[in-house]
Amino acid sequence: MFGGLGMWELVVIFGIVFLIFGATRIPEIAKSLGSAIKEFKKSSKEISSDEEEVAKSDSDKKKS
Repeated sequence: MFGGLGMWELVVIFGIVFLIFGATRIPEIAKSLGSAIKEFKKSSKEISSDEEEVAKSDSDKKKS
């Protein structure tokens, strides 16, 4: 299923997370995790576009 984890393993993991953090903090944690993932993806796209620009400018210099 998810990286080799079955349904029961996920249920146990979610149960433990629920017991540790409680019902009120889980939405806050999920929101923070979502924001972090979004920021990471944005940064990796910026790095990729920067690398493409450098490669393009290098190939343009070689042609000249």
